[in-house]
Amino acid sequence: MSSAWLRANAVSWSLPRTSGTLAGALADMEFVQADPIRAPARAQDLILRQRVRGYRAGDLDRRYRELGIDEDMVYAYGYTVPRLRRLLHPRHHPRATNGAYPHDTRSAEVLEFVRHRGVVHPRELQEHFGHRGVANAWGGISSATTVLLEELHRYGLLRVADRVSGIRRYEEAPASVEPALDPAARRRALALRIARTLAPAAEPTLTATVNRAVRSIGGATGSATIRELLATGELAARTVDGVRYVWPADLVPTDRPAPARVRFLAPFDPLVWDRKRFGAIWGWDYRFEAYTPVAKRVRGYYAMPMLWRDRVIGWALCAGAGSEVDVGFVDGAPGSKAFATALDAEISRLQDFLGPPPRR
Repeated sequence: MSSAWLRANAVSWSLPRTSGTLAGALADMEFVQADPIRAPARAQDLILRQRVRGYRAGDLDRRYRELGIDEDMVYAYGYTVPRLRRLLHPRHHPRATNGAYPHDTRSAEVLEFVRHRGVVHPRELQEHFGHRGVANAWGGISSATTVLLEELHRYGLLRVADRVSGIRRYEEAPASVEPALDPAARRRALALRIARTLAPAAEPTLTATVNRAVRSIGGATGSATIRELLATGELAARTVDGVRYVWPADLVPTDRPAPARVRFLAPFDPLVWDRKRFGAIWGWDYRFEAYTPVAKRVRGYYAMPMLWRDRVIGWALCAGAGSEVDVGFVDGAPGSKAFATALDAEISRLQDFLGPPPRR
């Protein structure tokens, strides 16, 4: 096994050769990471456009209710299919000896308010309960009721009903009609899902990522879960350049060359998510620079890795609908006509995905 094998299968297992429907892509992926920055579009839309035929920016939110999906935390925050709910919940609350969410008067009142209203915008809670501000998880200030909504959502008491202008609206989470899964089964299933998303994953990265996902289940760590799956043969493993890579054993290695296609990838696309693997198999360091001071940026605010065949050879920048697409290269642009044609085609696809520029 070599870096070429890793590159070929990372691309083959993550990106379909032929795009399908949105429902089909979600059924296959089960989790799509979300990020609110739009430069040129939100991460979830940029991820899905590489896997869904005719996808347009915002389609996921527009069809959210129809698709029957949820928003939740797996190893990062994003959109999930219903199957994952049984794996993610119930989450053990750190302040409760029995793990159950420790209600106080305000949380009980908020939950009852949501039950009564059906679907609630955070602004409705602020109007009813007041606008007291509290520190949020990002170090800023949010409404106390908004923070409480987010906490009730995290612990499975509420779900995201939809979004209005990007703002989450909440409703009561449905009661499960199926018996609760054994915690060990939940950990194994979550670990296999994450391993499939990031395959082939460097074992240290997969262990740390799974640990974040299973911590609230309790009973075992991510490393113990990965060891168990390796022992049972559900995960396969090989070592390349001193790093052990793992993947679900039922994934079939590719023997086909990658298509002659250019793709501009979201910074959070599963194919480029692990920055250490990125450097190991593509030979250069990629950084997400949106939060880097302007003077220290190397490639730009929202540089999208540019995949050509099975190699990431540079990056693309685009501010949004109607904006130019600028590209940069690590070691110069390929000189072939095939690349130039494929690059033009990807720029055209990106512009179609973003839609027409806003009217002035």
